[in-house]
Amino acid sequence: MKRLTEFGLTEFDDLADPTFSQAVIDWQRVHGRHSLPWQNTRDAYRVWLSEIMLQQTQVAAVLGYYARFLERFPTVHDLASAPIEDVMAHWSGLGYYTRARNLHACAVRVVNEYGGEFPADPALLADLPGIGRSTAAAITAFSNGTRAAILDGNVKRVFARVFGVEGYPGEKRIEDALWRRADALLPEESMEAYTQGLMDLGATLCTRSKPDCPRCPLQARCVAYATGRTEELPVRKPKKTTPEKRADMLVVLHDGHVLLEQRPASGIWGGLLSLPEVDGHVGIETARDGGIALAAAVQAFGEVEEVQALLPLVHVFTHYKLHMAPHKVLLAARAVTPERHVWVRLDGIEDAALPAPVKKLLIDLARPSLFA
Repeated sequence: MKRLTEFGLTEFDDLADPTFSQAVIDWQRVHGRHSLPWQNTRDAYRVWLSEIMLQQTQVAAVLGYYARFLERFPTVHDLASAPIEDVMAHWSGLGYYTRARNLHACAVRVVNEYGGEFPADPALLADLPGIGRSTAAAITAFSNGTRAAILDGNVKRVFARVFGVEGYPGEKRIEDALWRRADALLPEESMEAYTQGLMDLGATLCTRSKPDCPRCPLQARCVAYATGRTEELPVRKPKKTTPEKRADMLVVLHDGHVLLEQRPASGIWGGLLSLPEVDGHVGIETARDGGIALAAAVQAFGEVEEVQALLPLVHVFTHYKLHMAPHKVLLAARAVTPERHVWVRLDGIEDAALPAPVKKLLIDLARPSLFA
């Protein structure tokens, strides 16, 4: 008799089960999502774009961006030939900006190395910027019907509950075991429906909280449901204290324009325009009184007429919480514009490639009732 291991796997790794994939396929064809704008197409460019946008982002947030992005960059050639600043501007507000930089770099490579045609081989796709193993499998499954396994966050959750997988799925040994299972469960055909079905189950039924078990096609075989552990599985990531940082930001204004600084290509908000900062993002415990540093910093931009502290803001990144302390600086006259800085009209700020919290701050500031 086969003995179960701590991962919920048999010691012989005998994981194949055609009834699993068939249940997913049958459910997806009747109850899955079929009307999303990137579905019902074999255009690898559109499939790729949607998969990158959907990384760590909900469908509802992606819909508008996807449509506007395609309107501006209808083909991979259009994207590859566009300035990176234009790409960042159209991504602004969607978050995780490394995705946008990788998107542009990937388009350039697809055009230069593959003549504008995305390769069908998932290994070649995974070698391109911003495309990992799971995303590569999804792209080629939807655009070519390739038999390749996905294992995104939704699929990990489905597998962890259905098969009673113990341990945090982000831990390498657990993830490796899940990959073995994902490969073994692949159907021989209907890859599009199976791949979409796994995604749909995780997004609509097997959700993080309050999963809709009565409507799930996998309920009868689900270990978590049978043992009353749907709230416990998958095992959550061990908690760590979220570091907190502070940034004194300067909203330098003159003649209806605001001064913006080009951030470095890498790092937080990489490649975007943002507000000049006094000391950058520094730990709360080491942040000094910004008074003296602030006074010295504003003098570099011109003849200062007024400095006013604005309401503080808080923005949460994946790995720390940022306390933003903005200061409105009105100039009577400008000095020479520093390198990597640019003046932008406040009434056109919505089109600028800015981080979402900075853009919201400036849009609010530009309203007549607030900007006097």
